[in-house]
Amino acid sequence: MTPMPTEDQVLQALRGVVDPELGGDVVELGMIPDVTISEDGVVTVGIALTIAECPMRSQIEQDTIRKVGAIPGVRDVRVETRAMTKRQRAEVMSTARLKARENAQPTMVNPLTRVIAVGSGKGGVGKSSASVNLALAMTDLGHRVGLLDADIWGFSIPRMLGTGQRLEAGEDRIIVPVEVQGIKLVSTGLIVETEETALMWRGLMLSKALEQFLKQVAWGDLDYLVIDMPPGTGDIQMALSRLLPQAEMVVVTTPQKAAQKVAIRVADMARRSYMPVVGVLENMSGFDCGHGEIFHLFGRGGGDELAQSLGVPLIGRIPLDEHIVSGGDQGTPVVRAHPEKASARSFVAAARRITELVPPAQDETCTARVARLLEALDAPAGADAEAVANLV
Repeated sequence: MTPMPTEDQVLQALRGVVDPELGGDVVELGMIPDVTISEDGVVTVGIALTIAECPMRSQIEQDTIRKVGAIPGVRDVRVETRAMTKRQRAEVMSTARLKARENAQPTMVNPLTRVIAVGSGKGGVGKSSASVNLALAMTDLGHRVGLLDADIWGFSIPRMLGTGQRLEAGEDRIIVPVEVQGIKLVSTGLIVETEETALMWRGLMLSKALEQFLKQVAWGDLDYLVIDMPPGTGDIQMALSRLLPQAEMVVVTTPQKAAQKVAIRVADMARRSYMPVVGVLENMSGFDCGHGEIFHLFGRGGGDELAQSLGVPLIGRIPLDEHIVSGGDQGTPVVRAHPEKASARSFVAAARRITELVPPAQDETCTARVARLLEALDAPAGADAEAVANLV
């Protein structure tokens, strides 16, 4: 007589049923709320779908019947589907995102490269200007830096850096980044015919473009890869968290309350995608008229409030400066063209703060710490003893 099937056997069989959209099996995703086995060998499997009209419903049901029906002792399989609650759906999506990050396919970005995604909740807050000036400031601090313009259809980085060079690929079909002002640059703006050409791409094409820029570009050995993200929480943001698990985010906002409330959404997306938020950068934080008075044209305090709500540091405040605007239009970023300006100094200070919060990977290895310790011990008498103590 064939023994009765057990719940463990059923759950083990269900691990072979994969949700094609979420990329995990229905057991690990928490989609099986209950399993009932009757005395006559009828197995009833409860399946919670993300939505009632899930397009994969039929496939999941048929796979379930086939997998469970193959267990010895099972006479019949019945599937009862239901829609998840909002909380259940959030938990499943969180599990799916974590799984995607853990199983990320290799890219041509060195795993030791620190990836800083510069994001914002909406456009018009100066995110791209911040990306350019932070990347250049990091270079001036002695780091090897790449800049990826991931705002695929809203590209502006080539103009801001004053380059009209074209991306080229070698015989191996690997794209070679453009070298401009000491950084490696990749942008769709270096592919299209003119700056005015509209890219009419939908979500999947946008994700594929980002994937190509990460998997088919010879980035080489970089300390930092700064990624200028499109505003909001769309396909590019979700693809980045999947493709580059080491990515961390800097959120750009203005002091305005409305901007701060929108910016918190991109931070929420980052955290739900297991992407750490490094800090908040407040742009357009005040205008110095040159007579000793500061005018807060866009309000004040939004950056502080956002940083406090996220539990991360405010890494800088960038004042309003016409040189940021003119420099972006003319390809002469303010950190290089006018390093004496308060805005340029603020960008440099913010870049330095980022490199302190997310130091180059090689600076964190045991070998590097030992090397710095030996170097400090060999320093002349009177050298900073605190620096040696901090290494021990």
